[in-house]
Amino acid sequence: MTSSLHLLHLLLVLTTLSSTTATFRHRTASHNYRDALTKSILFFEGQRSGKLPPNQRMTWRRNSGLSDGSAMKVDLVGGYYDAGDNMKFGFPMAFTTTMLSWSVLEFGGIMKSELGNAKTAIRWATDYLLKATAQPETIYVQVGDANKDHACWERPEDMDTQRTVLKIDKNNPGTEVAAETAAALASASLVFRKSDPNYSKILLKRAIRVFAFADKYRGSYSDELKGYVCPFYCSYSGYQDELLWGAAWLHKATRSPTYLNFIQANGRRLGADENDNTFGWDNKHAGAKILLSKAFLVQKVQSLHDYKGRADGFICSLVPGVPSSQTQYTPGGLLFKMDDSNMQYVTSTTFLLVTYAKFLTRSHTVVNCGGAIVTPRHLRTIAKKQVDYLLGDNPMKMSFMVGYGPRFPQRIHHRGSSLPSISAHPAKIDCGSGFNFMHSESPNPNILVGAVVGGPDEHDRYSDERSDYFQAEPATYTNAPLVGTLAYLAHSFGQI
Repeated sequence: MTSSLHLLHLLLVLTTLSSTTATFRHRTASHNYRDALTKSILFFEGQRSGKLPPNQRMTWRRNSGLSDGSAMKVDLVGGYYDAGDNMKFGFPMAFTTTMLSWSVLEFGGIMKSELGNAKTAIRWATDYLLKATAQPETIYVQVGDANKDHACWERPEDMDTQRTVLKIDKNNPGTEVAAETAAALASASLVFRKSDPNYSKILLKRAIRVFAFADKYRGSYSDELKGYVCPFYCSYSGYQDELLWGAAWLHKATRSPTYLNFIQANGRRLGADENDNTFGWDNKHAGAKILLSKAFLVQKVQSLHDYKGRADGFICSLVPGVPSSQTQYTPGGLLFKMDDSNMQYVTSTTFLLVTYAKFLTRSHTVVNCGGAIVTPRHLRTIAKKQVDYLLGDNPMKMSFMVGYGPRFPQRIHHRGSSLPSISAHPAKIDCGSGFNFMHSESPNPNILVGAVVGGPDEHDRYSDERSDYFQAEPATYTNAPLVGTLAYLAHSFGQI
């Protein structure tokens, strides 16, 4: 072998080795990912509903919604407000819980001091979901009337709008919410399996019961509760994706052949072959494909072989420059799905990228995108670029996470953050007069640390206007998947 050929061979070997490495340790970190991780979890304390604990760190928040559920004589105190309003929507809350749990399951081992805070954030949700599913074949899926809530601008602590309670049952099914709730309970049961085995058993037993209900009484909750849940969290993708996703989580949590058989028998019917490449609170197909591919790649469940190809299809749709790429990016490089809270798709997609890269690395495999070989390292590089954009490497030179970096959104679309706190203004601020603060040009008085806003438009522009809820509103389901990705990046760069 000539010296030049030998050198080429050596370079190829080194490239192959570096492509499967799990870290970026040889490179300099672009950001303080550990700081961002801490803040991304702290955000959930600002979204808490119910009686706050003595160790509440977001101290400008106080107790709220203490009589939630009383309209139906049930206890529905607790849980999370989904975004910038005072509503408790069960569908996105369950998805948030599943993604927080998945973040911990994949990356909790490297979270160090933040692991306890992440588990606390999950438990705040699961304690509520256990209340919402306490009655057999019934799930309480919403507290509050969104149209009335949105007609007011008031602190959760002052809330006096009607706390309408909505439920699904066998006469009024809601398969997507029930199956997502089952996924949330099953994934969380794995999180607590070692640290709190009794709680874990309670969660898993409930998940099994709730999934059986979801499957037995099929129907969309958007049909039965349309006037209340649409257009806010209408299920546009149908409930098939949630059934596949819920079964995937129950298979992972129980290892029972029941769920594997269910997936094999129903996968295609439930849309496993569909090429939808948007993963979020409404459509779970891509997440289910990635999750089930792990069972094949890592646990060697041969019958799930097809999910590797399906997961590859999703991944290939994201990679710029490959034949099957379908994803739009802004001129500044941000993955762009839609105007309305685009950042939720950025965080959920980057989580799937780093998670799939982990599975590929462990199984010594790559992705073949129409002849173009995509390595795990390449997937991590794409994910890192998205997170770096979110944290400040963008044309606006601003972080889209509140409280991170020198420049971040000041006027987020969020009641509690935009109105004076109880300690600063003890007197009640009623429904209508709150709009004076909403329409003010002043920065929000309370910093909702860690909140990730909806983000810029397709031209990388961000107006920082409180009224623009497409861009300026944060949401729990935007932060939840980011927790896992930030833990991965913080560890990769030796920050944690």
